Amino acid sequence: MATIGNTSLTLADWAKRQDPDQKQARMVEMLAQTNEVLTDMLWMEGNLPTGHRTTIRTGLPTGTYRALNAGIPRTKSTSAQVDETCAMLENLGIVDVALAELNGNTSAFRLSENSAFMEGMNQDMATGLFYNNDALAPAQFLGLSPRYSDSTAKNGQNIIKMGGAGSDNTSIWLVLWGDQTVAGIYPKGSQAGLEHNDMGIELVDDGTGKYFRAYRDHYKWNCGIALRDWRYAVRICNIDVSDLLADTTGASVKIIEAMIRAVHRIPNLRMGRAAFYMNRTVRECLDIQAMNKANIQLSIKEYDGEFITSLRGVPFRTVDALLNTEAPVV
Repeated sequence: MATIGNTSLTLADWAKRQDPDQKQARMVEMLAQTNEVLTDMLWMEGNLPTGHRTTIRTGLPTGTYRALNAGIPRTKSTSAQVDETCAMLENLGIVDVALAELNGNTSAFRLSENSAFMEGMNQDMATGLFYNNDALAPAQFLGLSPRYSDSTAKNGQNIIKMGGAGSDNTSIWLVLWGDQTVAGIYPKGSQAGLEHNDMGIELVDDGTGKYFRAYRDHYKWNCGIALRDWRYAVRICNIDVSDLLADTTGASVKIIEAMIRAVHRIPNLRMGRAAFYMNRTVRECLDIQAMNKANIQLSIKEYDGEFITSLRGVPFRTVDALLNTEAPVV
């Protein structure tokens, strides 16, 4: 049986969340992340109860130059279908009624705990978007990194490899969100986004066959990714983090050059909303490079009180879920 303190809130946990005046303390969320990809993503309802089916044109009919008194052959286009599946990301919160109602701070105590669950679910989704692999964990949806992990594959032209060969590598992603390009999906007939169901007070088994009254909260996110057209996502991988940190001018680690190449791998930037996604380390380095007046490719503009760095009009977005410990892509 799991240790109770590892899975359920205890009186010690309650005590650590109280101010000296015995009111619910305002929690400093030091584990919170910035994952701006979640606010950028386009979401659409799938056309299947389990996800979404995309029909792709795979071949075009070719014309024939005809001579007089000569016929031409019949031709046709060809197509294929790809099914994308959604996953069920869920969590369950349980708080003993007696613990939650200590000092009459029930609502504040539960709200504080609920915010932690929601932040955790958001982090799970952001991580899964890039790193989920249903070949290794069938309950997951397929993320972007496994799809862009082989430079010899057909979509290898949208994998731009830098020089990293060790264990401290990261990636920059250029994604153009759109209903015909790349989108988040949820099953047909279901609800989009993170759902929270307050189940009220129920009897809960303590693991020994005995029961106690507890507040229960259920969190659910039916989610997946539809890569409808692989040409609209580009991965710049094998970025050596230690080399990047040491190269403040971009003279040796030519990230800007790679990002320009990535922009040109996108067939049509008007097909949706494009953004570069990178972790905090990479964005810091690129902001420093943007201050170099000789670097005319990067621009920094203030919008609504926030400074936005961009390249060729494509904004940079921070995703803390992107790792600095990626294995090299071959």
